[in-house]
Amino acid sequence: MFRGQKRDDTTLEQLVLQAQAGDEQIRHRLIEDYQPFIATSVSRVCKRYIDQEQDDEFSIGLIAFNEAIDSFHEGKGSSFFTFARLVISRKVIDYIRQQKHHRQTVPLEYSGQSNEAYTEEKSVSELSTNQFIESEHAWNRQIEIEEYNEKLQEYKLSFAELVKFSPKHEDTKKQAQKIAKLIYGQPEIRQYVMEKKRLPIKKILPLVDVSKKTIERNRKYILAVFVLLNEDFMYLKEYVKEV
Repeated sequence: MFRGQKRDDTTLEQLVLQAQAGDEQIRHRLIEDYQPFIATSVSRVCKRYIDQEQDDEFSIGLIAFNEAIDSFHEGKGSSFFTFARLVISRKVIDYIRQQKHHRQTVPLEYSGQSNEAYTEEKSVSELSTNQFIESEHAWNRQIEIEEYNEKLQEYKLSFAELVKFSPKHEDTKKQAQKIAKLIYGQPEIRQYVMEKKRLPIKKILPLVDVSKKTIERNRKYILAVFVLLNEDFMYLKEYVKEV
């Protein structure tokens, strides 16, 4: 039995890759051993205790965890825990949305009502659906912020600090974002940043038209944007998609 991130000095990510390669015993043990992690991830979405024997959402979480094993790519930089939690969250949210939709489907008894009554019921249903979708997006963003903050801590940064070290001028901010995208687009530099958790300023300078002082001044913000680009954050990436 293996828990935590290692068994015989094998990392969790390596075990996942072995499961992808066809080792069904490892896949089964991963799913078995990480059920508490799955339950916790599902509970965070549902905002309530999850009964592993009774709640359908937990079954959705198990399926999502298995899908995460198949679709995980170690080279992207995310830990498997971070990636799996996002996959579980999105699958459970999709399930909740589907259940909500089924409950809001107009039943047959409305067919005998007047057009006015049906229209009123339909408007209430659409309003409720829109509120749910907006709530879903907000929850997705919150989940990603929590995951993002955890990842930033590996670089000795935090989401709360973003307000402090974010450039005040819009042009400077866009320039820093472009540098982060350039770093992300250079495999050698990207790998260096992922491993060392810092910027190789000497390697970056020949590629940009800014001073060393400017890079150093905005170092934390550039790193934060790099982490955002390097992770599977669908909602938060909207922040820099236009740059």
